[in-house]
Amino acid sequence: MNHVKTFYFNELRVCTYILWDDTQECLIVDPGCESAGEQQRLRRFIIDHALTPVLVVNTHAHFDHVLGNLFVTKTYAVASAIHEADSAMLAKVSQQSALFGFQVEQPPAATVLLTENEPVRFGHTRLQVLHTPGHTPGGICLYAADAGFVLSGDTLFAGSIGRTDLPGGNYDALIRSIHSKLMTLPDETNVLPGHGPATTIGEERRNNPFLSNN
Repeated sequence: MNHVKTFYFNELRVCTYILWDDTQECLIVDPGCESAGEQQRLRRFIIDHALTPVLVVNTHAHFDHVLGNLFVTKTYAVASAIHEADSAMLAKVSQQSALFGFQVEQPPAATVLLTENEPVRFGHTRLQVLHTPGHTPGGICLYAADAGFVLSGDTLFAGSIGRTDLPGGNYDALIRSIHSKLMTLPDETNVLPGHGPATTIGEERRNNPFLSNN
């Protein structure tokens, strides 16, 4: 049995997810907790539910999705993971954030480099890594086939798609990623995005204006 908790963190309202199963091991995806108050909310939830974090996973290396990496990896002595194609971008997060008027302490380098060949595991849970370049070169989604959901990062949103006008973005690559990876999933698959409300694959297949003409 998989459980998911969603937090909305920092000024850009990043969706940070805690995933856990009956072993009480948990995965923290895109820790965007910036302030001490946000960090405490995350920590309190983990304590209250008696969870044991085992890994941080970033769906991509944009600064708003990694703001809490340093806090989480230090607090719980866990590694962080990112797709190998975004590892160089992660190494320049402090410079990247300055371009948008934010001051971000440089997070640690990822010690786990993800590929589609290796799933992400915690407890009894196995998540398939879907490499979905376009928003960034190393953007990924995490698919839980048994539980019927996919964490889509900034690849796919409710009624929209990720930006491609930032460094490393590529519109054609993003559309290909969505069609070849996400639109092959069952319609009833719940989509948990990097910003905004949840949706389903079927809803986006039918009504997402960025997909209907491609």
